[in-house]
Amino acid sequence: MSIFPADIVAQAEAIIGDFAAAGLMVSTAESCTGGLIASALTEISGSSAVVDRGFVTYTNTAKMEMLGVEEETLIRFGAVSEETARQMVHGALFRSQAAIAVAVTGIAGPAGGSAEKPVGLVHLAAESRKGGLIHQKMLYGDIGRAQVRLATVRTALGMIQQLAQP
Repeated sequence: MSIFPADIVAQAEAIIGDFAAAGLMVSTAESCTGGLIASALTEISGSSAVVDRGFVTYTNTAKMEMLGVEEETLIRFGAVSEETARQMVHGALFRSQAAIAVAVTGIAGPAGGSAEKPVGLVHLAAESRKGGLIHQKMLYGDIGRAQVRLATVRTALGMIQQLAQP
């Protein structure tokens, strides 16, 4: 029995199976999900051959120190921005042995939102060493902290699968 819903388990199983068969590794850089993406992947037996590492960078200092996010980016665009997500994923990819990395930063709520950056706003980025980089801005809405975080895990796993396609 998993702590994750069946659809997330199925996504994680597919990634672990596909990446293991191809000899690929993945890394994660997480803020609002606090390690849930890495947890979903490591829920699957055999994941040690696929999951290289996960960075939980909840604070701006952690984003800068662990992932190389530029202070100027955080000042100019904020922690919850496309620019920060892109720098997070780039840092995770090149500070690991992964072929593909994914990064998320957002506002899970119930507090912390504003008119410009509402609760449920999440920026996700995925990058491949082969050169692919994708970004998604999700507006999940104020659906509850747990639901925002689980929805983010689903989207992030989908982005990993998308980048892994030949």
